[in-house]
Amino acid sequence: MDPAAKLEPQVARPFRAGVSDDADWRRAVASIVHQLGPPRAENRLGFVYLSDRFQPHLAEIEILLRQTTGVLHWVGAVGYGVVGTGAEHFGGPGLSVLVTDLPERAFRVFQIGRAGPDAMLNAHRQWIEGVETPLALVHADPIAGFLVEHLDAFGDAANAYLFGGLSASNDSGSQLADGVVNGRPDRISGVMLSPQFAEVQSALTQGCSPVGPARRITEADGHVIKSIENRPALEVLKQDAGPEIAADLRKAAGVIFAGLPVTGSDTGDYLVRTLIGIDVENELIAIGDEVEAGDRLLFCRRDAHTAVSDMNRMLDSLATRIGDRTIRGGVYISCCARGPNQFNAGATETDLIRARLGDFPLTGFFANGEINGGRLYGFTGILALFL
Repeated sequence: MDPAAKLEPQVARPFRAGVSDDADWRRAVASIVHQLGPPRAENRLGFVYLSDRFQPHLAEIEILLRQTTGVLHWVGAVGYGVVGTGAEHFGGPGLSVLVTDLPERAFRVFQIGRAGPDAMLNAHRQWIEGVETPLALVHADPIAGFLVEHLDAFGDAANAYLFGGLSASNDSGSQLADGVVNGRPDRISGVMLSPQFAEVQSALTQGCSPVGPARRITEADGHVIKSIENRPALEVLKQDAGPEIAADLRKAAGVIFAGLPVTGSDTGDYLVRTLIGIDVENELIAIGDEVEAGDRLLFCRRDAHTAVSDMNRMLDSLATRIGDRTIRGGVYISCCARGPNQFNAGATETDLIRARLGDFPLTGFFANGEINGGRLYGFTGILALFL
């Protein structure tokens, strides 16, 4: 062998992915195994997402995938639908898989129980101390107790950046982390990734566009906002939402939302919250989160047009950051209120991803809430790309 050849950089191969909407879970697994191709010894970590139709077979699916692919470690969750390369299967059967070739020293699969992350962090302490700012793909149940507190403690202690989604299932046992997560709804699970071996670029699309500036709340009581900048809250909402909605507040339902700007964000991120009540007589509004005087708030509009526009903004940002590098694979987590519930026919999220970034192996699911930077979001899409 030419000695100079040893100095040539090794080209990283794309990951491998498969997706199926077969109504029989065994046939769905068989189809995906066929799409993945022959097993490779370097494949050690896989992601698997499945629709709630397949939730009762989660353990069997994981075992069969491990046996047929040789991949030892699997993480994933149940959703209202799944995302695959050029495909979205929502509200029916769906199974989506992404297989990586990351070495075992590049990741650690984890679970966090009701008591919090301390035991998990201690178990992986040596690995965490050897990694600078790990990335953690996190899955959790929407009714998990102390979810926000555990995510905060995890992110702070491990100095990790957390992203992921909440499972969407009518039953327990909706997560996978080297086996079904004990059928417990109070668990958080996922995988920590070392940026030394897995460079990941991620971004978030809100699905909304602001219709007014960020303002200060001047009087509030829990979910009820009484005044904004010393004006009646409803008066400000009408001004920002525009004359059409101001003339008929029924049109605000499902279109106008409250946005809570994220402190310290350099990308203008905000947490989208629903309007849960309007008191016309007293000019009050209520939103799906507790606020207090001094908090900032903006009103935003959510429809198919704004969702497409903001998703293209996110994709343009990612394309700029990636440059001419090859995308090895991706994970896309979208809110279950998006997909066919928000986009018009022909404007699906995977269509938009493919049009801007090209074809690459992709997996993901439609979640019951999204996690980005350790915060809980709604109505958002989170795309993480492995380079």
